[in-house]
Amino acid sequence: MIPGKSIDYLLTHAGAVIRYRLKKEILKDISFAEEESLLDVIREFPSYRLVESYAKPNGYVGIGAHSPDRFMETRFQDGETAARLLSNYAVPKDWPIVKNFVKAMRNEDILWEEFREREASRFEKRMIGLSCGCGLMLVIYTMQALLGYGDDPEVLPFQEISLNAFERMKDISSLEEITRFNPNLKRKYNYPYVEPDDYLPCQYHLETLAHTNAWRTPENIRMLTDAINHLNAVMRDDNEVAVKIGSQFVGPGWAYARPFHPFSPEITPNRTRLKELTHLAMLGCGERLTVLRETADAVLENLSANDGVLTMRFESAYQRRAYTENFKYSTPYAEIGLEADYRRPEALRCNLTFWAVQFLHYYENGGAPC
Repeated sequence: MIPGKSIDYLLTHAGAVIRYRLKKEILKDISFAEEESLLDVIREFPSYRLVESYAKPNGYVGIGAHSPDRFMETRFQDGETAARLLSNYAVPKDWPIVKNFVKAMRNEDILWEEFREREASRFEKRMIGLSCGCGLMLVIYTMQALLGYGDDPEVLPFQEISLNAFERMKDISSLEEITRFNPNLKRKYNYPYVEPDDYLPCQYHLETLAHTNAWRTPENIRMLTDAINHLNAVMRDDNEVAVKIGSQFVGPGWAYARPFHPFSPEITPNRTRLKELTHLAMLGCGERLTVLRETADAVLENLSANDGVLTMRFESAYQRRAYTENFKYSTPYAEIGLEADYRRPEALRCNLTFWAVQFLHYYENGGAPC
């Protein structure tokens, strides 16, 4: 199903990360010498070197995780952003920077040392809200899954929570069934809310399932297919939701209170991010998941019309720059950027075309990255 022209275009024009992931993860045709050569190039990427410079003697990389920007010298200094870059670049899980990072995340004393000065209260409440998109450990567990360690015993309970969050969607007919609302609150943004123990799927649940394998049974894949198809049928594009923790209302980690939309080359406010479509495809639901089937059709049509290169429609140079900016940093709500320099004319086209190729691969095959 993957057009040969798309493969040829990437092998000719893409940077080292895309060529490495294409040959290792999708084509599964890379020699040891070629892999080492490409990894040597990736080691010299400015963003990788910056993340590497933030590795501490105790193994932790950066500061905090999904923490306030005021603590950071650069965006890459956030621990979650650092983990996402290592995952995006497919840095091997046996590299010391990855192994030691995961080991540090599993050491309570190290975590306390990392968070006590700036975010002691958040650390103390770290287990609250795992089922609805809040809580520090929601982030920490997902970071481990992204780095290739999500099938270890330490993360298996969170896999189960993630499955339960999606399964809850099968039983509702609207978001209002699982939210509460107090019209008398005098707040600027007075949204419906869920309680910390309620189940509501979010980006972190999806990413954890997409990057792990232990949960994969025919029954679970069928459940996810039914749950996500139903979620798409009952959720509205204007839904808003918060999580009430004590007297505070916080935003969940990109909660799926709105429907997923298939790929479109148009830049629209309600578009589904490309990486979410990839992660849905990685679940293994295939054409039974309507949004995936419609995305596959749209992607193949786009590639066919543009000589194998995925093309977006931008209304202005400003819109193109703003869209490209979304690939530059490995923050949790950004797209997955794999090029070193987006000033290069081919960089965005390569990133988009790799996304299309990768999506089609997982749409056909499912599974976590090798």
